[in-house]
Amino acid sequence: MGTYAAVVLAGGAARRMGGVDKPALPVGGRPMRDRVLTAVTDATPRVLVGAADAVPAGVLVVREDPPGGGPVAAAAAGLALLDPDVGVVALLAADLPLLTRAAIGDLLNHLDREALDTEPAGGGSAPASPAHSGLAPAHGGSASPARSGPGDGERRPDGVCFVDGDGRRQSLCGVWRVAALRAAVDRLTVERGGSLAGAPVRALLAGLVVREVAWSGEGPPPWFDCDTDEDVRRAEEWAR
Repeated sequence: MGTYAAVVLAGGAARRMGGVDKPALPVGGRPMRDRVLTAVTDATPRVLVGAADAVPAGVLVVREDPPGGGPVAAAAAGLALLDPDVGVVALLAADLPLLTRAAIGDLLNHLDREALDTEPAGGGSAPASPAHSGLAPAHGGSASPARSGPGDGERRPDGVCFVDGDGRRQSLCGVWRVAALRAAVDRLTVERGGSLAGAPVRALLAGLVVREVAWSGEGPPPWFDCDTDEDVRRAEEWAR
């Protein structure tokens, strides 16, 4: 996979942690959002969506509309800063302190492999083998492990994300085709009467073809997010 962009979502309210600026909390001596941005240091551009007093050099900062409007509004704000020629974006929560470049590379490689698998000699698109593709259309609620059904292999995937050991899709630890996400933002904006405030991520991804990938690398799961003080303590132990 060639160049890609990264959009890091840092505008959550952190209600279960008393409303603190959660992405700014340190893990292993560095703010969680900086650890996420480091995992995508080769992305161009890197966009942080949310309030931030200081960010690494070269990182663009934008606020979602309205501020605090949720992850879909934040994703839309980040996508709006990408040039038209950017084809792939890593869409990431800012509270993933254990995320690594190796994990991002794994996702990018799966997306790249699917493009090769579905591109026949001479151009055009061809169905991927369902047994190989692991494709699943996005749907509401918690995701189950990827399954292939009739027609699933007829489209290349719109994105790739990790799935945990319980079969839950980690949508904000994934890489996506920008055109597919932009089309999804436009569709959902119309469906919701012009406002994306409060829209759930599952509504954004509804209808997209997603490849779900189990983490096979070493170390802690890269999708581990910190929603509570106990989560932060666990991440600290892993980060040692």
